[in-house]
Amino acid sequence: MLREGEGEPLVLFHGILGSERVWRHVIPLLSADHDVIAPTALGHNDGPRPTSRPSNINDVIDAGERQLDELGIEKAHLVGNSMGGWMSLELARRGRALSVCALSPAGFWEEGWTELDRVLEYLRKTVGEARRARRIIGPLSRSRRFRRWALREACFHGERVSREDFLAGSDDTIGCYIAEELIEPGHSLAGFEAPCPVTLAWAAEDRFFPLDVYRERAEGLIQGARFTVLDDVGHVPMLDDPKLVADSILEVTGGQH
Repeated sequence: MLREGEGEPLVLFHGILGSERVWRHVIPLLSADHDVIAPTALGHNDGPRPTSRPSNINDVIDAGERQLDELGIEKAHLVGNSMGGWMSLELARRGRALSVCALSPAGFWEEGWTELDRVLEYLRKTVGEARRARRIIGPLSRSRRFRRWALREACFHGERVSREDFLAGSDDTIGCYIAEELIEPGHSLAGFEAPCPVTLAWAAEDRFFPLDVYRERAEGLIQGARFTVLDDVGHVPMLDDPKLVADSILEVTGGQH
């Protein structure tokens, strides 16, 4: 768990296959205004271990709520990307949020969508390729062109990602040992009325959950939520533009820019 700063608590939840480390360039930009906490999710690299298998998204959300309890936090500003956005929204439904900023959140699909089939297949392929390539990924990662290609679904400017961060992300992908359990179909986000300020911030260049596919459903599912578009970034916008992400979060929490 990463923690830095003082002020109202702000909890950052990462996406599937990730870890707390994906936030490390965003946290310093938030810590002047908030007690910023970035945990690693259940079943992910160095995160809490599940007590039963298989695990599903509800287990991950429950574990996230337990982490809040262990920290002694009743309510916090919640931020999440992809799976982490889904977690943030569900925890808001449970009354644990002061505000929510969900960055291209997962869960807005409907059963039977061919788009969901594509996402599930991509995730399985990503995990498999990362495990098979673990012995050669070091030399390959020296190439900015390779990093851009390998991260093409995650971000719009993969060449901006350092070799160190790329290798950390590869380790996180390999270390997510419940990935195949979490990406099985059968779960989606149920609609509700926002109980606190909620912003759905969608990446304009999201290839994973394309804006033109998901916007209408996202706007209709969370009543009272604000919808905004983040320009020139992909599905994991923290990799493309940490400052844009931090500014978007502080706009929601009321912090300084």
